[in-house]
Amino acid sequence: MRASALLMTAAVLFGPVPAKAQSALNWQRYNVAANAAAADVPRAIFSEDAGPAQDGAGRRFASADGRADLTVQSIDNPRGLSPSAFLAERNPPSGIIYRRVTPRFFVVSSIRDGRIWYNRCNRVRAAMNCVLINYPSAEKRKWDVIVTRISRSLR
Repeated sequence: MRASALLMTAAVLFGPVPAKAQSALNWQRYNVAANAAAADVPRAIFSEDAGPAQDGAGRRFASADGRADLTVQSIDNPRGLSPSAFLAERNPPSGIIYRRVTPRFFVVSSIRDGRIWYNRCNRVRAAMNCVLINYPSAEKRKWDVIVTRISRSLR
């Protein structure tokens, strides 16, 4: 990894990221051909290719130190389940701390093994386009701006 990327990763993981520094995160749009899923990915953080998505079409990315990961994927939803029904069918773990479900999307988040897991899925025709993010819970406030941009960029 280049020195500038290492410095930016350190800034993200260990200190607040001013708006000016956002561009140094090397945001790139990742597109999944299936169902036109796409999301912004900060490549200075998620610099490693971690292979295909485990469920549906898409890709997994990881930080160089392995402390954080991101999946951008599209999961077939041929029955056109609502976000609420789709989430229920996925049988999410108990202990969800944050849950928001609308007719267009759902977001769930909690803490497991010292890491926050965050999942957002948007309903599209015959699919759910999703981002899944895992990162150290002790660094929540430092990740908020990153998670927010990824989540809001999901299409």
